[in-house]
Amino acid sequence: MMDITSSQLREHDTWRAPVYNITSDHACRLLSQTKLDPDRDFEHNFVRKALWCADGSSALLQCENRSFQLIHASPDELGLTLSHALTLRQPSPIVDFLWYPSASRHNPATYCFVASVRECPVKLLDGNDGRLRASYPIVDHRERQIAPHSLLFNLTADRLYCGFQDAIEIFDVHRPGEGERLHTRPSKKSKEGLKGIVSALSLSPTGTYFAAGTLTPASPAADNIALYDVSDNMQVLSVGGIRTRESGGVVQLMFSPTDEHSLYAAFRRSPCVWTWDLRNASTPVCRFGPVPIGGTPESNDWNYDTDVLRYDQTNQKIHFDIECGGRWMGRGNQVGNIEIYDLHANHQLAETTMGEMSGFRTENSSVNVIQPIQEFKAHADAIGSVTFYPVQPALLSVSGSRHFDAKAIPYVSSTRSEGNVHSDSDSDSDLALDSDEGAQCWQQPCGVIERRRQPKNRPHPTWLSSTLAN
Repeated sequence: MMDITSSQLREHDTWRAPVYNITSDHACRLLSQTKLDPDRDFEHNFVRKALWCADGSSALLQCENRSFQLIHASPDELGLTLSHALTLRQPSPIVDFLWYPSASRHNPATYCFVASVRECPVKLLDGNDGRLRASYPIVDHRERQIAPHSLLFNLTADRLYCGFQDAIEIFDVHRPGEGERLHTRPSKKSKEGLKGIVSALSLSPTGTYFAAGTLTPASPAADNIALYDVSDNMQVLSVGGIRTRESGGVVQLMFSPTDEHSLYAAFRRSPCVWTWDLRNASTPVCRFGPVPIGGTPESNDWNYDTDVLRYDQTNQKIHFDIECGGRWMGRGNQVGNIEIYDLHANHQLAETTMGEMSGFRTENSSVNVIQPIQEFKAHADAIGSVTFYPVQPALLSVSGSRHFDAKAIPYVSSTRSEGNVHSDSDSDSDLALDSDEGAQCWQQPCGVIERRRQPKNRPHPTWLSSTLAN
């Protein structure tokens, strides 16, 4: 038997964050791909959101056909192998889901996730077979089950925060049943606090406070992002300066993994991600956005009032992700491109801004714009979610959306190698439906999971004339 020294054991047990080498001319390499589990009752299925578990052994996919699909990831000599493992069908549409913080396929006790399904209690599901471990009901004044729009675990994973209309329900994970309700505003007529559906929650790296955002747009009377203390669940700070810059509600909040003062937010129908330095949260420090159409703000596609692009945006949620080292942020857009941003530029701007005029800024202060360091075509449809792989420098993304026009734009498979894009058709208008949907993982960094949905042929109403007989 071969002896293992303590130094070798420590080296084996030590986790190191993946190192990314991203430049503007860097080419991405396809690592692996896998197909989704076909559904005969829902032929044109697609994936809305994907999340890796803590150790990257599995990825959980939220699908349009009211199901979760579990994919196993296995590192090998070629990079990474993805394989479909399990499909968990749900009785109603899925609102949100979240892995248990220490979930690992190699540890059955922690291999689970929470799911929010419409008109059902919040469910803690086993990752191996999908069995129900526990349920956490949220009941309104009419005794109806409420499905929260956002989920969050605390740092010790013994508290579960669930955001819904004008409130956040806090559960003890180890004691299923009713939770403690935290109202985000004193009363329905009150102008204080957060108003509307709590659509986004994020915990600071230190675990001492969390951020909450609502789908209600910010107004002169109230902001739509606030910070709460974990110890007493009291609101401690209101994050402002977004009222004149975004007209939609918050769809995602995320703290930097390495900086508790940096908060990032994405808004509905917006191509930008905004960031605040919480030491002065009166206005954003900067925004991360794509290159303007036409190349300069002088083009007709630029909105001078908000300094953002002016073109039709999808109502679908577009999620971004920050790699665990806190350096790179990835985000998709509605035309199928993936954008990679360097967050170190944001830290430099934050330090500069805090040093000017004692760090005081107003809502009308100018905001710096940071453009992507890399952008590439990865899909033919809107990219709903991207997530960095926690073990290797790779990125997984999902794509797909609903189409209700007369002639649907179906799925097209695309690959990227050495900076070139190859597709199955010459133009987006001539795309042919591909019966194989699946998942792809790319190295440094992009990935593909894609499916577009065709509209169903719905019967038209028939008008019948009738007469009364004498």
